[in-house]
Amino acid sequence: MENTKWVSTWANATSIITRQVENYTKDITLRYPIKSAFKSSKLRFGFSNFCGTESITITCATVAKSDDKGNLLSDTTAITFDGKESVTIEKGIEIKSDEIPFNINSDEYISVSFYLKDFTETRSAVLVTGPLSKGYYALGNNVNEKVLPVEKMKSTNWFYFLNNVEVLTEEKNKTVICYGDSITAQSWPDYLAEKCFENYKDTAIVRRAVCGTRILRQYECIQYDSYGLKGSNRFEREISSVSGADTVIIQHGINDIIHPVGVENNVFRPWSDLPTAEEMIAGIEEYIKIARNLGLKVYGGTLLPIEGWRTYADFREKLRNEVNEWIRTTDKFDGVVDFDKALRDENNHSAFKIGYDSGDHLHPSEIAYKVMAETVPESILE
Repeated sequence: MENTKWVSTWANATSIITRQVENYTKDITLRYPIKSAFKSSKLRFGFSNFCGTESITITCATVAKSDDKGNLLSDTTAITFDGKESVTIEKGIEIKSDEIPFNINSDEYISVSFYLKDFTETRSAVLVTGPLSKGYYALGNNVNEKVLPVEKMKSTNWFYFLNNVEVLTEEKNKTVICYGDSITAQSWPDYLAEKCFENYKDTAIVRRAVCGTRILRQYECIQYDSYGLKGSNRFEREISSVSGADTVIIQHGINDIIHPVGVENNVFRPWSDLPTAEEMIAGIEEYIKIARNLGLKVYGGTLLPIEGWRTYADFREKLRNEVNEWIRTTDKFDGVVDFDKALRDENNHSAFKIGYDSGDHLHPSEIAYKVMAETVPESILE
């Protein structure tokens, strides 16, 4: 079959790295192994400096076939930008590379490597985890090295600058977007992708998720700026830049509920940040409107149990239940993914089922993340 359609086979959100003194780097190679969902004849890559406060320069970048640990199995191919191997990305800007001729089969890994020669503000990044989500960095220019030098390299779950990998593939192939916060930045989208690799080979799963992010608010302080952009500064940009998508699953809003504690307890978390159910619903409805305008189907994911979390209170539980009831009953979604029902204790709906709590009473365990992936209806994946 002829390859005529660009489809995102991998993607992440772009947010703000946790603020540290050493938020600049120099003479570093970043390498990210990525498993392709589809057979393809061309690749192109998205790089983002959306959250940067100054320009950054990628000195050179390459792609090669690899194993899942970033060890290269083929010669490298240069990634170019308007025909040049180096590119400067201004602050607040996202770019795409040139189309790169590159044959790859479904289920094969590629590794994207890029070198930052000069001092570079490493502010535009996102933290994600899961069986398919790991990167590496090494001192020096190693973009063409088959194996990164072990004495000069470390693994990382921060994904800097690279935020989209597109493949030219068959018309039948498509992408499902998982949108949300730290719960979606963790493992369940990877487990859902693994399910598609096995059983739904026409579908890729990509993640647009940022730890700590809220629908309605964002922090304007360096203490919490890594908690990301609010929905109106995220959703349309992140969703519209995914090629070949036909569906978005939205699981977002728990941080709006649990963050406010009053300025007497935390100067950055006033009670005025606590939304009503109606305000949260209006925010989700705006998501739906944007997604519909982009031609996407939209599924609502219910908010998970929080009993035992450090700010848990009856009024927060009431708010969570009101939002979940709307998600379950509104006719504005194409369907519902009832994550809450799948993970809650049958005798206490406010808490996780035994074995499904990671221990902090907010994030699921790895077993529960696998259950979340299984909860996604097969009709979305087919």
